Amino acid sequence: MVQDLALILGVAGIVTLIFKKLKQPLVLGYIVAGFLVSPHMPYTASVADMKSVHLWADIGVMFLLFSLGLDFSFKKILKMGASPVISTITIIFCMSMLGVLAGHAFGWGRMDCIFLGGMLAMSSTTIIYKAFDDLGLRQQQFAGLVMSVLILEDILAIVMMVMLSAIASGSSPDGSKMIGSIVSIVFFLVLWLVVGIFAVPLFLRRVRRLINNEVMLIVSLGMCCAMAVFSAKVGFSSAFGAFIMGSILAETVEAEKIEKLVEPVKNLFGAIFFVSVGMLVDPEILINYAPAIAALVLTILVGQAVFGSFAFMLGGESLKSAMRCGFSMAQIGEFSFIIASLGLSLGVISDFLYPVVVAVSVITTFLTPYMIRLATPAYNALEHQLPSRLITSLNQLTMSRPNSQKENLWRRLLSQMAINTLVYSILSTAVIALMFTFFLPFMHQVLPGWDLHWYANAITGVITVLIISPFLRAMVMKKNRSEEWRTLWEESNRNRLPLLFTILVRGVIAVGFIFSICNHLSHFTNAIMITIGVVAVIVMIFSRSVKRRSILLERLFINNLRSRDIEAQVHGKKRPLYEGKLLDRDIHIADFEVPANSLWMGSTLKSLNLGKKYGVHISSILRGGFRLNIPNGDYLIYPCDRLQVIGSDEQLSKFQQALNTEVIQDDLTVENREMKLRQLIIGSNSPFIGKTLQESGIRDIYSCMVVGLEEGKENLSPVPASRRFQEGDIIWLVGEEESLKALFEV
Repeated sequence: MVQDLALILGVAGIVTLIFKKLKQPLVLGYIVAGFLVSPHMPYTASVADMKSVHLWADIGVMFLLFSLGLDFSFKKILKMGASPVISTITIIFCMSMLGVLAGHAFGWGRMDCIFLGGMLAMSSTTIIYKAFDDLGLRQQQFAGLVMSVLILEDILAIVMMVMLSAIASGSSPDGSKMIGSIVSIVFFLVLWLVVGIFAVPLFLRRVRRLINNEVMLIVSLGMCCAMAVFSAKVGFSSAFGAFIMGSILAETVEAEKIEKLVEPVKNLFGAIFFVSVGMLVDPEILINYAPAIAALVLTILVGQAVFGSFAFMLGGESLKSAMRCGFSMAQIGEFSFIIASLGLSLGVISDFLYPVVVAVSVITTFLTPYMIRLATPAYNALEHQLPSRLITSLNQLTMSRPNSQKENLWRRLLSQMAINTLVYSILSTAVIALMFTFFLPFMHQVLPGWDLHWYANAITGVITVLIISPFLRAMVMKKNRSEEWRTLWEESNRNRLPLLFTILVRGVIAVGFIFSICNHLSHFTNAIMITIGVVAVIVMIFSRSVKRRSILLERLFINNLRSRDIEAQVHGKKRPLYEGKLLDRDIHIADFEVPANSLWMGSTLKSLNLGKKYGVHISSILRGGFRLNIPNGDYLIYPCDRLQVIGSDEQLSKFQQALNTEVIQDDLTVENREMKLRQLIIGSNSPFIGKTLQESGIRDIYSCMVVGLEEGKENLSPVPASRRFQEGDIIWLVGEEESLKALFEV
């Protein structure tokens, strides 16, 4: 095992150094390293124990998705609105269909086609981010849109993996299984997130004083593995559980610290995973399936250029911006490998599909920068060929058109009520399931016998109702006094009956939970059970203690959910609220960090004159956890300052280029800069005789420093500023070799 690990990491280290020199993505370097140490390469040493490598690779997938979860926030997705959601769903649907059709065209099996569709739908977050960074486009507005869609794609990839597992488990999956799988995913996803966001930040807050970096790493990885095991136990993949735990920890104050601590572990096992991907590349398969590889590459390039651009236009982008976004996504990457690994582990896809997908990924990765650059010339050519009226129509093509204010109020109110009802229903269902599974059998053991059986059922039922009472009350009463509710109530009498109907519907759902508990634990008639349910819900609504518990639980959950935002505001790291309200779509805010070797450090904003040179405005300076808002011209720039800059894409691009290029260059002769200690005896013809230390120019002219005067004592004596050098003085000097040499030649 150690021999294999040494071979993998040694070869991966050498290859990635070469790829780093060539400015290529490191993911490709890992894949090439895997090919070199694979059994398919007869001219190099090969890995002996493939089972261990696959085990490490599975751990790598788990930690990769855990890190993805740490970088992900459900609140970000909610704030994005409908535009990226529309674009993401359109891209995934279109590219999946293209993949399925391409597989059928080559006569591949049904499961091969389904998994191929999933692989072709997943663009690579890592590769696109790296390409934007290398091309200097990361701060531009269209790049932010692409990254938003990529985040959503990664989330849907997790869901797709669960769906594909469900499809692969049955010989003939039908619609009911698909719906059951979706319901199961939603149920556990909401349950884990709500319970996790409620419990995990509370736990970390209690033990915060006891945790250092080492303990934090162990605790966070322990939570990751625990959730992965639990996820596997309930029928999902361990990677899905790791992602969920990462997304829960992403909402805590410790998220950034955990992300930095976990990164080396993720890099290690992630490298092994991508190396294991390269081990599956068989040159013979690549030769035999060369036409299929070329066809799939063409499918991705054309498909993303056409359907990707169309998807972003549906999301509300102009034709030019949509084409820049769509062309940027023309490749597949890490999630395609993970989906392929899932298909192999389940034994439902053919062996040839994995190396084919890897080859397609390598080719499309190399073409990614060229596709990004091609977007603007392609738009210019299209603009010259198409009628201006059609260009205008395409720019207005969107599915996210604004509705009237009244429709917006109703939609917002009903969506909030639906989400609340769904969340509280899932929590109530989970509590009931746990009570009936664990507590009810325990009560039957404590109160055995038929005579005490009803007492055990009654105690279980009462305790269950008491536990879920805050959830049921919040389900019925939440949003009944919201701003949307009051506005609609006062706006028209016609709105009052539908508003009261929403209360009735939620009340019926709450009564249904009480009815289900009574139905499971008793043999009362339906009328009696419904009456018990109605009475119980009415008592919950008017009970002050239940109301107090409901509000307390909700406030605690909201505080946990906002803990990271609160911490960011306190330390000046949160972006300003006006960012989304800039009227000009070409103007936005971007963050830049001043390099430690910047030539700007120590200069005032007035002297740098950034507004006149680049047309940008510095709105804030983030320094040492504090925010300096609207700095005036007398503020100094320090190394590692984070500047929040307002400008257009072109202005911000010029600003970033200047910031990165106006730096102190690296010292290429650092080996010659060694400091040495030398002894100098003042001779009779020395020019230093009769001069003080300052007058001698030893420091100013020769760049050397006198560290002491030797007077026959145990220690060197300091040289007073007023003392004049005399013949025979023995002084000790420190300086670089060239400086000392010049001094001794005087």
